[in-house]
Amino acid sequence: MKSEIRDGMKIDWDAPIGMDDGIALRADVFRPVADGQYPVIMSYGPYAKGLAMQEGYKSQWMRIVKSAPEVLQGSSNKYQNWELFDPEKWVPDGYVLVRVDSRGAGRSPGRLEVWSPREAKDIALCVDWAGVQPWSNGKVGLHGISYYSMNQWQAAPLKPKHLAALCIWEGSSDYYRELCRHGGILSDFYSSWYPRQVTAVQHGVGDRGSKSAVTGEPVAGPETMSDEQLRKNRADCDGDALRHRLIDDYHKARLPKFEDIETPLFSAANWGGMGLHPRGNFEGFLRAGSKQKWLEVHGDTHFTLFYANYGQALQKKFFDHFLKGLDNGWDKQPKVLLNVRHPGEKFVPRAENEWPLARTQWTKFFLHPDRELDTTPRTEEATLTYDTQSDGVTFCTEAFTEAMEITGPVAVKLWVSSDTTDADLFLVLRLFEPNGKEVTFVGSNDPRVPVGLGWLRASHRKLDPKETRPYRPYHTHDEIQPLQPGEPVELDIEILPTSIVVPKGYRLAVSVRGKDYEVDGMDVALPHAPYSMKGVGPFTHTNPHDRPPMIFGGKNTLHFSGKRQPYVLLPVIPKA
Repeated sequence: MKSEIRDGMKIDWDAPIGMDDGIALRADVFRPVADGQYPVIMSYGPYAKGLAMQEGYKSQWMRIVKSAPEVLQGSSNKYQNWELFDPEKWVPDGYVLVRVDSRGAGRSPGRLEVWSPREAKDIALCVDWAGVQPWSNGKVGLHGISYYSMNQWQAAPLKPKHLAALCIWEGSSDYYRELCRHGGILSDFYSSWYPRQVTAVQHGVGDRGSKSAVTGEPVAGPETMSDEQLRKNRADCDGDALRHRLIDDYHKARLPKFEDIETPLFSAANWGGMGLHPRGNFEGFLRAGSKQKWLEVHGDTHFTLFYANYGQALQKKFFDHFLKGLDNGWDKQPKVLLNVRHPGEKFVPRAENEWPLARTQWTKFFLHPDRELDTTPRTEEATLTYDTQSDGVTFCTEAFTEAMEITGPVAVKLWVSSDTTDADLFLVLRLFEPNGKEVTFVGSNDPRVPVGLGWLRASHRKLDPKETRPYRPYHTHDEIQPLQPGEPVELDIEILPTSIVVPKGYRLAVSVRGKDYEVDGMDVALPHAPYSMKGVGPFTHTNPHDRPPMIFGGKNTLHFSGKRQPYVLLPVIPKA
């Protein structure tokens, strides 16, 4: 460990944190120069604590600076780390920031296995290590975006003694349903993310990888291992996501025990998260056993508001209250703070008491064979067949005669048959201007996302009766129920929670597809972006081993009759 004073902070580089199996993880500790006992904010993750955001995440850094130039104020930005707080903006306020490289990543040795039970245990041990250091006041908060939030759901149920606050900003909570498989369909995200952002900085890449712009040390060192050694020292996580098609013991070990969470919780979701994060922030908020818990929902990119003054103010108010004990009005913070979305990236903040909103008017909009969408059921018998490689079938309302707010979870019921033994359903909730142009929104990982997305593999249609709600179907994913070609089955499909105020003259639509949504086929990715951006960002579903064309490349048929009246259940919020 090397210690020094620079930029108004005491910094301990590579501080060792001993684990119960003899491994010593490595952390960078940023603390005030003056001796004292301070609250601690900790992060634990695999992205290499020494890798500067400006180097490792150029595209994202460019977007942050453009959208929230305040990040450049009051900081040299040399310690900016992907999805973490800037110590130059927190240490002066009397906090200690501890950045831990997770086991097997960055400068921490060990076997790399993301979101494993071992990692959850490591976090708990790190929390209690920080809680007894001479510079600590005994209260530790966890923070960060994405990975650094997702593992909080897993660690908090272990109840480390010194854990005092959880700030979970855009962090999914269900390893199977949100990360690996959407409705049972394999997400491509894992196979692109794991080598790009994790194994690229695996401990042992050493001299072949990046060096810290601050210390000059290899961010994934100090050892340099062969490719074979690196492979042996990490789990085949993306391969496991493909192989474990159902929720088995592998997945169960990674699903949080929400009811065991007692720590004060601030869960922040993004309406445009689509493929990974929003569902987990809602589900975690609802399921957590914490008596003190808050939900906030916003728009924009995955990272901008976290670093912007908006997010920083909320996070500091939360941590000041629970880590410093300040009477700063957080106890009067609305339990639910929604930034209600309007077209044109307009958001109107509104305080609420619960989620979903108690005053919701759950309204069925029926899908009709003539491709209309309205609140009147029909009884005619008909079918609509679409090629799974086409844009599917879109059902559209008439132009709205007055504005209508839709805020909450969304569910769709369909009767579907396939010309094979299975079918993948891709559902899209869409908005159109009076001139017919689709309205899209800045999403967390794509600048043009629709109002809402949902997915379901028909053979995974089995529902959990205990967990299912009319507005939120919940599938067990514990057995395969093949289709009989040509025979319709009843499907209940979850569309992720959303918010949109539909203006007068606009139309709402639901598309039923057999492949991923695209806005117009154009890739609008910015320079240095690691994946294409056509409407769903990296959350595509194209793996031929999971979706063999002979099964999922044919035709699906939607069925309509007096007993089969498909609909979308919308959360209509009445005017105040």
